[in-house]
This record gives sequence, C-alpha cells and structure tokens, in this order.
Amino acid sequence: MSEAMNIQWYPGHMTKARRMILENTKLIDAVCEVVDARIPYSSRNPDLDEMTPDKPRIVVLNRVDQADVSSTRKWAAFFRSSGALVTLTDSKSGKGVGGLHSAVRTLLEQKIEKNRQKGQPGKKLRLMVVGIPNVGKSSFINRLAGRKAAHTSDRPGVTRGKQWISLGDEIELLDTPGVLWPKFEDQTVAENLAFTGAIRDAILDIQTLAANLMTRLCQNYFERLTERYKIPAGSDMSGFELLEFAARKRGFLISGGEADIERMAIILLDEFRGGKLGRITLENVQNI
Repeated sequence: MSEAMNIQWYPGHMTKARRMILENTKLIDAVCEVVDARIPYSSRNPDLDEMTPDKPRIVVLNRVDQADVSSTRKWAAFFRSSGALVTLTDSKSGKGVGGLHSAVRTLLEQKIEKNRQKGQPGKKLRLMVVGIPNVGKSSFINRLAGRKAAHTSDRPGVTRGKQWISLGDEIELLDTPGVLWPKFEDQTVAENLAFTGAIRDAILDIQTLAANLMTRLCQNYFERLTERYKIPAGSDMSGFELLEFAARKRGFLISGGEADIERMAIILLDEFRGGKLGRITLENVQNI
C-alpha cells in the first residue's frame, strides 16, 4: 500500500510560459506534443487542448526505449483514436526522430495543397513544440535540428523563453518552456511526474516517493526488483520495508547498523529514471 503524499509545484515562470503559448497559437499550423512513454497520460498537460484549440496535433511518445513495448503500442493506438498523429521516438539515440518530417507532411497535407494553390509551394510549416518539464523535448528538437538548438538538462524547468528553430527549407519549430498545471487534482498523476523527474526532487519527500515506487513496481514488475535488488519472490513487504531490504542487500548501512534508506531511495529513483530497471510503463491505458 502506498504512503499518502501531497505534491504541488507550479514555479512562477510557468505562468509566463502559459501566456506565451496562448499568444503564439495564431502563428502556428500544428502542435507537436512530446510526452513520456513511461507515463503517457500523466505527462500530458490537460490545459494544452484548451490553449491550442482547432490545431492539428502530433503526439510524440518519447523515451520509448525505457517504456514497456506492449504498453507503448496500446498508448499509440489510444492517441490515434483521438485524432492525433503519433510518432515513437528515443531522443537520446535519435531513433524515430526523423519520422517527424513525413508526419508533418501527412498531418498538414491540406495546408500544403492550399499554399501551393496560392502560389506559395515552399512556404514553411510552423509547429509549436509543447510538453511538460523533463519529457525530453529539448533533446528531441536538437536531434531534429542536428545541432544544439535547444537547451537540455535532466532537471525540470530549464527551457524558459521561446525560440524559433529552422529544420531546413520545410519546417520551423517554436520551442516553448515546459508547462505544468497549477494544481494536481489526481495525486497519482503528481506521483508519476515525481517518479520520472518532472518535479524537482528538492521539494519532495524522497524516501516516501521511493517507497511508493517500490510498491508500484511490485504490482506489475516484481521480477525486476528480484533481479536488481534480490527481493524474494512472493514478498508482501511494504514499500519502506522493500527499501530497507534493498539497502541492506547493497550494503548501505549507517551507524548502529541501520539501513541507509535515504541513500537507497535516491539510488532507486536514479536507476528507474536511467532505465536500469528495464522497460517500464507506470500507466495502463485500460484504466484511463
């Protein structure tokens, strides 16, 4: 059973980012939304639909290299059923990123034809790239541009101002800061974002967060815990007990022989975020 947490985080610059998205919607032809394939539902900002109405949408399921293959397939079908065009990418390796060009041409086929009829066959197509903090949006853009056009970091909230980035003669991207929403009504969503690093660790109770991640992994990926931390099969330990067990197995001890749960909590989150626990998706499309 998970421990109760109340996670709220909305830095001041995100209000400015929201305003910027609203002001620039009229300049674009389509929206390219980057989400984390490990938490496809939680990593979508529900406000974006309201902020970018009537704009065609490409959903980029990023970090597919770290997500459960079967789950990714189901989530892709889910987004397609809502009318979005979907691409699967791994921005770190560049896999799938090049598919954006053909996706844009497909999505904006009518716009391209209209431009041709107006005698503007080479008019650039403009996309706004949106996404919550730390979904790999800047890495995605840099792969597309073939250069460091956008600032990247494994910390949330690095991209602050808007910038236009040209992808050759065909497409221009408007990079935007990552935007979270002012209040998390669903604490499971907030927790998912915290697990993946979209919320700053500094404001979180790391031990409780890691214990809850242990509990979640027990439900669907118990074999990974057995492989990585030697958790015995059939264990009914709580999240904190699992953390303590893993800490002792790793030899993480403090004075008096107590388990260093804080250190183990940090290690668990780092290893999950780094993909060392294997391909894991924390959300089931059937539960949406």
